[in-house]
Amino acid sequence: MKRLYFFTAILMIFCVCNNAGRDETTTTDSLEMNDTSQMMNDTASMAMVNHAEAEILATKADTTVNGKITFDSGSNSEVNMKLDLTIPSRAGKSVAVHIHESGDCGNAGDMSKGHWNPTNAQHGKWGSGSYHLGDIGNVKLDKDGKGVLALTTDQWALGGSSDKNIIGKAIIVHSGVDDYKSQPSGDAGSRIGCGVIK
Repeated sequence: MKRLYFFTAILMIFCVCNNAGRDETTTTDSLEMNDTSQMMNDTASMAMVNHAEAEILATKADTTVNGKITFDSGSNSEVNMKLDLTIPSRAGKSVAVHIHESGDCGNAGDMSKGHWNPTNAQHGKWGSGSYHLGDIGNVKLDKDGKGVLALTTDQWALGGSSDKNIIGKAIIVHSGVDDYKSQPSGDAGSRIGCGVIK
């Protein structure tokens, strides 16, 4: 009888230990699979699209900002950008517009982080010497505070790899002009407008 109890106890201990090991393995395997999936999501290319846009709204209560920026696929892998902007309080002046790295307009636009700069270049004027891929430049506003800017480039893409893809980035409008030389952002002033490219 004692032997039967002894073998039963051994068998129960074996089953408990074996199941505990399985649960631990399953949990570890699941974590490893989740980590791998996350890494794949971080490095995967996004599907290409033909059109993207951002609605630009004010980040400050005392400054009215309305705008829209559109991006359309063109020939030869180019992207055609068109920006329409209205800022009545800046009528007759110019304001700087940049693409920022994070698509988050929170905290008055500060959550968008710095200029989008996948090539780790020095800040500058678009198309001249060294510049960030997010360095769009200055927009001249008319007497009513309205401004338009157009740009065509093959350095951006609507999807694809992260070094060219602009979808999910933020458009930031600054209160001042970009001097094209001050590092790292051209001394363009505060962030008065923001929109996320979708």
